[in-house]
Parts: sequence; structure tokens; C-alpha cells
Amino acid sequence: MDAQNDLSDFDYELPPTLIAQKPVSKRTDSRLMVVDGDVEQDWFFRDFIKLIEPTDVLVVNDTKVVKARLHGLKDTGGAVEILVERIDEPTIAYCHVRASKPLKVGRLVHIDDQNLEVLSHGDELSRILFPIDVLDFLERYGHVPLPPYIGRAAEPDDEQRYQTVYRRVPGAVAAPTAGLHFDDALLEAIRMRGTKIVPVTLHVGAGTFQPVRVEDPNQHFMHAERYRIPPSSRREIDHCQGRVIAVGTTVVRALESAARTGNDCGETRLFIRPGFRFDCVDALITNFHLPRSTLLMLVSAFIGNARMRQVYAAAVERGYRFYSYGDAMFCERADV
Repeated sequence: MDAQNDLSDFDYELPPTLIAQKPVSKRTDSRLMVVDGDVEQDWFFRDFIKLIEPTDVLVVNDTKVVKARLHGLKDTGGAVEILVERIDEPTIAYCHVRASKPLKVGRLVHIDDQNLEVLSHGDELSRILFPIDVLDFLERYGHVPLPPYIGRAAEPDDEQRYQTVYRRVPGAVAAPTAGLHFDDALLEAIRMRGTKIVPVTLHVGAGTFQPVRVEDPNQHFMHAERYRIPPSSRREIDHCQGRVIAVGTTVVRALESAARTGNDCGETRLFIRPGFRFDCVDALITNFHLPRSTLLMLVSAFIGNARMRQVYAAAVERGYRFYSYGDAMFCERADV
């Protein structure tokens, strides 16, 4: 197996014009690069159905993005931005806090007529007390947490388009973006073909956007995310006669975490990089990811570092759209 440890092995040049700022008008009109051996084929996502068989199991992440970004004020009138990372208790959440000066423990943040209290600080996250249930508060006062590389404010259309059509369980602060390409008609066509579609839940955290900052990726401290694989999904996966196809890196992380721990529910810090042995996932649908990111390392582990670099070079040359609102690729696991 490949075992690259140099961060430069996961770097590439991307023209800013290829970073998608908005989704295509119709979900299935996005492009799909099919990685077939040494060839990269250019498809549209609406044709994905041609790639699957009735014996396959398609695994999707049914997490729902919450309106996790909040804008408030300090007692002094200074601006505060809060991004909820994960909910700890019904009225308490771990959050990223941005302000001109760090907020002291016990200080209040004012949002409309509501007050949030800073309970404690960690290395990156602050523990914050909300006046009501966190999810209810976010639905009332929050904004769609678009990724930092989308250089615009959230618009009303993002409330639908930055969600999968099958979202169900609130808790993510970033979308499982591979799933954004599916619409109800395509999913129904896949079911009619006989292919099982089963959900898992992994609540995507803001850490998914963080680049690896240490030259030796083995020293990177992986962010934690919560996941759950329902018993009905587990049965279909275990009895799959074809390929287990993961819709997105979040599904890969959930399934491979469960394969290692034997737990279908829990918190994972699994860091998938070259040298990793896959036990569950056979094929992957994924978007094109940030340089030096853990998601790119996962793709590199799945198809090999050299092949990943070839695919990304081809995607840039052919004008594919990158990142959350961008295009997708389909690949099968290589023995690398």
C-alpha cells in the first residue's frame, strides 16, 4: 500500500474560478467524473444510475444541516460570531467563537432579546449555555453555515440547496456534499432498479474544512464527529451481494469506524489516509476536496496517491467545479 507522509503529496493548484459559489440549477445537472481504471470519463450526475447494479447497496448520510451560524453583540456593543460545532446537552453546545477580543467566562452574548452565556473555553471550542433548546434557538435565530470558501452571504435558496433531499436528523454544521447531487426522481429510479438505499447518520462538523497544518500528517489531531448506523441499514450492508457504495466521505468514515470498533453508534476520530485498510466500502461518490485536507487524504487512501493526483489534474484541466457546491467523482476502491 501507498504510505505517503509528506503534506505536499496532498497539495495541488486550483484556479479560484473553479471554486463553485452556487449550485447548478438542477441537482442532477452537475458533472460526474467516473474514474475507470486509468481513464477519467466525463458524465453528468443524472446518468449515475448506469453505474449501479441491483446487488449493490447505496449508503447515504441522512444528517440535516442546522442553521448553526449566529451573529450577536457583547455588552460593549462589539460584534460576536458563533458557529455551533456540536450539541452537548439540550441547552448547551460547543461552539467556535469569533470576536475582537476573547470572551471571558460568564460573559453574555446578546442575540435579539436573548442572552447566551459563556461557560468555559477549550483549545478551540467554547461551551455556551443557550436560553432554550439549542436546535429551537438555531432554527429561530441562526443562519445557514456556508463554508468559508463561498464568498457570499447565505441566501434563501441555500436553506434547501445546502441540504440533501433525504436529510432527516438535525445536527450537522456542514452538508454531506456528495449527497447534494441526488434528487427524488433519481433516487426513485435507483430503487426501481432494485438497488437498496440505506441511511446512516454522521453529523458533519466544521473541522471538515480545516487543512492539515503539520508537515507530517500522522501528527494531525483529527476532529470528532458523532455517527449512528441503524440496525436495518446494518442488515442490508452485511448481506450486500454486490458493492457497498458510500455517498460521501462521511459515510466512509461512519462505516469504517464501525468496522474497527464494532460499535454502530458513537463518536469517531478516525483519520483515513494512505496505508489505511478498508473493511467495508467498495466504491465512493465524492466531491472534489480542498488541498491538504483530511478528505483529500481519504480519497488518496481509496484510489492511491498517484491516481488521486492524476484525477485532480484532469478535473482542473477540464474545468470541473470544486468543493461543496461543485461537481462529483465516482471511483472504486483500488488495492493500493
